[in-house]
Amino acid sequence: MNKVIINYILKNFFKYFLLLVLVIYGFGVILNLFEEIEFFKKIDVSIFLPLMLTSIFVPSMILNLLPFIIFISSMLYMIKIRNNKDLLTLKINGFSNIKIFFIFALTSFFLGWLILIILNPVTSSMLQFYEKTKSQYARDIDHLVSFNKNGMWIKENLNYGNRIITAKKPDGTNLIDVKIFQFDENFLLKKKIFSKEADIKNFDWKLTNVTVFEAENSLFIRKKFQNYAITSNYNHEKIINLFNNSNTLSFIDLVFNYNDLVNKGYNKTFLKESLHLMLVLPFFLFLMTAIASILTMHTLKKSENLKFLVVGLAVCVLVYYLKDLSLALGKTGRISMILSIWSPIIALGLFAFIGLLQINEK
Repeated sequence: MNKVIINYILKNFFKYFLLLVLVIYGFGVILNLFEEIEFFKKIDVSIFLPLMLTSIFVPSMILNLLPFIIFISSMLYMIKIRNNKDLLTLKINGFSNIKIFFIFALTSFFLGWLILIILNPVTSSMLQFYEKTKSQYARDIDHLVSFNKNGMWIKENLNYGNRIITAKKPDGTNLIDVKIFQFDENFLLKKKIFSKEADIKNFDWKLTNVTVFEAENSLFIRKKFQNYAITSNYNHEKIINLFNNSNTLSFIDLVFNYNDLVNKGYNKTFLKESLHLMLVLPFFLFLMTAIASILTMHTLKKSENLKFLVVGLAVCVLVYYLKDLSLALGKTGRISMILSIWSPIIALGLFAFIGLLQINEK
């Protein structure tokens, strides 16, 4: 009997969760579609392309919102089973508040692991395809950086034309084997710059061991310099932030292909931080579901539905800002990045533990 009741409750819980995911997916597609249309407005493409790119981009956005989606869907479903007396039925059949709490919270916990293992690799691959497809239309974009197994590629729009830069991926604050091609407004090659190494710590790049080929009367005149400088729209920090995009890395990649990623040029610290950012997901889902359960099990009164919804939304906003504040402290070096990732989990865990003690007394 208990197994039948649990299956019934969880089946309806997942219905609420999936319905909310579909609603947010729909809103995400509508909002992102305008952005994609704006991106391609100067390019002759059919509406199918921005629509397709939007469809494959939004799932990664939903993955980032999962803790809040699970919290809201849990709140709505818990209010429903409280109002239609299903919660009371559970208690009559021997389910204590603690048992009900763990049924929902542990379900969300295991859901988090399933998402990491199965869905996360899919959304990561979709995002890689999304970025690769958009990079193919770089000529009509002012500035763009692309990465592949051979290194990096930068396209910049300048006052006097365009610049294409290729190099190996950053080694510290330096680029290795730098090749720079400068074009005029008609996309005619005017200058080639080859450098063994470039210091890109600042926007004023410092090149060493430089060979310059400059166009003069349809010929390229060769000049050599020990030191040479150019000004770019990118510095080391900006490039690293683009290259080290954790959304394009899957949980499976980080766990099983760590050494391969390091060999491709990914920073070890970044990879460890990215892994921790993913590992918190099951715990985040557990605690957000737990808090939703605690809030709604405090009373059986229908009149307090609106109150709990308002409190629930306030909790979402508070958790969102707590998470952002903690990560900001980590990025500025005031606390370790790993601690900044897990701090919201620790804070939510303490809150859930206190709430659990209270509902256990009811």
